[in-house]
Amino acid sequence: MKKILLLAAIAGLAAYQGNAQKLMTRTGKVSFFSATPVENIEAFNNEVAGVLDTKSGDLMFIVPIKSFKFEKALMQEHFNENYMESDKFPKAEYKGKADLAGVNFTKDGSYKVKASGKLTMHGVTKDVSGPGTIVVKAGSATVNAKFTVNPTDYGIKIPAVASSKISDKIEVTIDTNLKNK
Repeated sequence: MKKILLLAAIAGLAAYQGNAQKLMTRTGKVSFFSATPVENIEAFNNEVAGVLDTKSGDLMFIVPIKSFKFEKALMQEHFNENYMESDKFPKAEYKGKADLAGVNFTKDGSYKVKASGKLTMHGVTKDVSGPGTIVVKAGSATVNAKFTVNPTDYGIKIPAVASSKISDKIEVTIDTNLKNK
């Protein structure tokens, strides 16, 4: 299933391309963090596919849900089976546009940007926007952004027994290096 999802992501990214300059990755990094007085939960995913069109600002990330890794195997199992239902909803997807007006992709530097778009997760699509940073270095660009999501906004049910351990505000961090392919 993981290979099928990766092939679909690559095909989707390829279809997303035109004649403009594209920066891409298939090993992007996304993490999330849930903080509560009872327990902190953190997971990392290094299998994210992403593309940025440096001319139009079009931006897309495809995140395979089962690729999130947790410190505790039981957390990972509950995440996939009970909350994210990753067999039914195998990926999350962000499609948006970054305001690249001040970004010079030919000059090394750090540039503040704002992105807005749609995040689809667990079969639900919501608008997500916020600030980020693009760091250009030696022809590649690292995209850094943080935003919060509320699991219930995406139809993710948290049982009462676990509600004290899972925050209603999950911090999502993107730290992904995109290169010219």
